[in-house]
Formats: sequence, C-alpha cells, structure tokens
Amino acid sequence: MKRSEMNRAIASAKNFFDQCGWVLPPAPEWDITDFGLGDFKTCGLVLVNLAEEAEYCEKIMYATRQQRTPAHCHKKKKEDIICRAGKLAIILWREDPAVQGKDDLIEVKINGQFQKLQSGAEIELAPGERITIPSHLWHEFFPVSDECMIGEVSTANDDVNDNFFSNPDIGRFSNVIED
Repeated sequence: MKRSEMNRAIASAKNFFDQCGWVLPPAPEWDITDFGLGDFKTCGLVLVNLAEEAEYCEKIMYATRQQRTPAHCHKKKKEDIICRAGKLAIILWREDPAVQGKDDLIEVKINGQFQKLQSGAEIELAPGERITIPSHLWHEFFPVSDECMIGEVSTANDDVNDNFFSNPDIGRFSNVIED
C-alpha cells in the first residue's frame, strides 16, 4: 500500500471524525490496512487504538461504502462492535464461511438483548447500536452508508496472533510502499 494512499485515508477519517464531533486523543497512532491484498478501496480499514491495556482495548475505525473488513474470527478476543456514525452491516457465521453451510443457528447479543440468527445472516446497525461478538464467531463488516465510524470495545487485543481470516491470502497488516 502506498504511503500517499495511507495519508489520504487518514485525512478522510480525520475529516469524518471532525464532522461527527469525535475528538481523537493527542498523537493518535494510526493503523491503515488493506489486509495485504493491495486493494484498499474494496478491502480496507482505518483504525486508531484509543486504549490498549492488558485486560481491554478500545478502537475507533473508519471505512467507506466499498470497503470490507473480510471474514475473520478471534480465538481469544470478545468484542463489542458499535456503529458510531453512518450505517454498518455485519455478517456472522458459526464456522469459517469458506467451509460452512448456513444451517446453524447462532446466538448473539444485539443492543444488550440475546437474539438467535441463522449462520450467514446479515444485520445492520444504525448509529448507537452495537453487537457483542464472542470469541470463535466468524464475522465480516462493511458500511452501507457512504462513510462509517465504527467503535470497538474488547478484551485484550493481539492483532499478530489472534486474527484468523477465512481467505488464506489475507494478512492483518499492509506492506508499505514509500512514494
């Protein structure tokens, strides 16, 4: 991923956060990823870690309508995904979607209430709505609005060892090309 593309993504995220009245901490650490696929416009995410402690983590993320965070799960992390602005779609699977059918039911907490959904179901979150994703539950998310601000509150974060993607070609981090 080119550094100039990363800088444009940061500028877009900052602009949207400002429009939404979201203030970032001093000297935020930006994390821009194309998931190693080299196509940020369709498979990409902008992240800022707001808190990263041994017990918990908080992030704010930004994506545009065409960008997906591809199907993945965490073996340790439990997380709440919160739509802060825009509209966010999330697809959930009991097992790796590359090998699993859609016959299983899953139970997840949406806005604090348990709901049963068909594996492979897509839900949409409006601003302020949240879903609790337990460890081992496969999920993929993407904005259905032009832009979306996404919050995450989770147990400890380990991006290196606790991201398992359905597509074996995906990596959590981008290769940066200085231009």
